Amino acid sequence: MIEVSNLQKYFGYLPAVDGVSFSVEPGEILGFLGPNGAGKSTTMKMITGFITPTMGKISVCGCDIETDKLSAQRKMGYLPEGTPAYEEMTPRGFLGFIAEIRGYSKSERASRIGSVTETMGLESVLDQRIETLSKGFKRRVGLAQAIIHDPKVLVLDEPTDGLDPNQKYQVREMIRGLSRDKIVIISTHILEEVTAVCTRAVILASGKIVSDCTPRELEEKSRYHQAVTLIFKSPEDIPAVVTKIQNLELVKSVEENGLELLVVPEYKDGSLLPHISSLVREEGWQLAGLFQEKGRLDEVFRSITEEGSHAGH
Repeated sequence: MIEVSNLQKYFGYLPAVDGVSFSVEPGEILGFLGPNGAGKSTTMKMITGFITPTMGKISVCGCDIETDKLSAQRKMGYLPEGTPAYEEMTPRGFLGFIAEIRGYSKSERASRIGSVTETMGLESVLDQRIETLSKGFKRRVGLAQAIIHDPKVLVLDEPTDGLDPNQKYQVREMIRGLSRDKIVIISTHILEEVTAVCTRAVILASGKIVSDCTPRELEEKSRYHQAVTLIFKSPEDIPAVVTKIQNLELVKSVEENGLELLVVPEYKDGSLLPHISSLVREEGWQLAGLFQEKGRLDEVFRSITEEGSHAGH
């Protein structure tokens, strides 16, 4: 388990992290979200022991990061932002070096490298220089070094930043697979990553936690939660349609965007969709699509972080 209490980090007079507390259990994938400069990377560097906090306590699997740093670091795998590695080495050489540092004997090293190579799909590039690899493969090498000692805790800073959609999907699947018996903390500014991977989302703004809940609860905070989108085949009757929909008691507002109508409900109880569906049938409207919104994270994120940063000033 990881426990962080009243964590503070000042650079000069500026608080980069300002009284952050949370705990994480095995099996949880905690997503750190926040605008640039919110304190995500600084918090991760303190958890992994790279930066000393100005104040506060961090315990990783029972080890205090300040008084027992090495024991804590042995239990952690860390992928810093930008995936630093020795570019002139090959993945095989680099992973061998990391395994040796992690204290494995020669025979154990080979089996550890074999196992992470398979997990990460690195077989085809094991003997190429790291500097010649694509961004996606570099990221996989970085993840391989983070899990080579099968750590209980994985801390990944922006693990899918700059990857193409297929690579993102692979890395997320892998993180999900790794998390069964581990604690995983990832920082990201990609909102769909949170719903795709995380079981919990902590949002930071101006160094403080402004929200801590599940991705679903985050979606439920959206004013578009349970809203209904209608996509029409032709534009001619849209004004008449808008008038009809606005007359429904359950409707709070209708937003028009070309052939799309977004109908925001008065109550977030899911009762709007059946009413709209029966209206569509009665009126015989020709639709290209009709679906219910889960909620829009970008809008929730904006409102939470803007509130949070105003609260700090």
